[in-house]
Amino acid sequence: MFTTTVYRQAKPQTTPDDLFTAINDLKRKLNAVVLAHYYQDPDIQDAADYIGDSLGLSRQAAETSADVIVFAGVHFMAETAKIINPEKLVLLPDLEAGCSLADTCPPEEFAQFKAAHPDHIVVSYINCSAAIKAMSDIICTSSNAVDIVRQIPKDQPIIFAPDRNLGRYVMTETGRDLVLWQGACMVHENFSEKKIVQLKIEYPQAEVIAHPECEEPVLRHADYIGSTTALLKYAKQSDSSEFIVATEPGIIHQMQKEARDKQFIPAPPMNSCACNECPHMRLNTLEKLYLAMENRTPEITLPENIRVAALKPIQRMLAMSH
Repeated sequence: MFTTTVYRQAKPQTTPDDLFTAINDLKRKLNAVVLAHYYQDPDIQDAADYIGDSLGLSRQAAETSADVIVFAGVHFMAETAKIINPEKLVLLPDLEAGCSLADTCPPEEFAQFKAAHPDHIVVSYINCSAAIKAMSDIICTSSNAVDIVRQIPKDQPIIFAPDRNLGRYVMTETGRDLVLWQGACMVHENFSEKKIVQLKIEYPQAEVIAHPECEEPVLRHADYIGSTTALLKYAKQSDSSEFIVATEPGIIHQMQKEARDKQFIPAPPMNSCACNECPHMRLNTLEKLYLAMENRTPEITLPENIRVAALKPIQRMLAMSH
């Protein structure tokens, strides 16, 4: 029998207040903005100026007037900010904060895959490297992937990369036949259908809410499927008081804040490890965030030819997003 944790209240803050104060002082000194993904540690979320999913973070990066962007997320997210803001200093607290999904799509192999389908346009999920973005026609996020594919003429063949699970979900929602690159996220592929069914028996009133990067057997049990932002909004607005959450559990920190009287149960992984937490996202810490701002490093840099090529599909995404 597996054990699980039910989240009812926000975790007590254990980081010294003076670290938050020092970060706020550096924000003013550097004219810096801290952007954080929902999957970051709760302390980092509490220190951020903006918390969001990939689409929201991209929009914030495009609109910010700050001189310095501190991206509390993973490498491809900070790269996206740099692609949009070449003149700004973009910092990532830990350069080792990569992405298992992005790693499943090596640029050399993807170039061959693309060449084998010369009549296809490439729609790439934003969870990919700058090099893959540079080979793409349109970028999408889990928030807008379905809508973007629906805007593409039906007679236009499409390669969808790199996440096969999100691609399959888009195919189901749009009725389109997509050529899928076979990449996947280690977190979203590791949820246990069997344990989710057991949780549904233990919590019969709970709704299952899931990210579309989850595998199809997990999505079959979902009462609602959506991006991290969509899951947050749904949990807040739903009449249900219990939720089994099938995505990285960092989002539960915000769910607790938005709906303090509700219970949030993280969907368990297939084994007994903490594999429902993204090890890359969790490399960032509040201390590393402070040190990155204090030392102005690690800095994200990109070859200009890659940056320029990658900017076009991101701009198309922003133009096509409602």
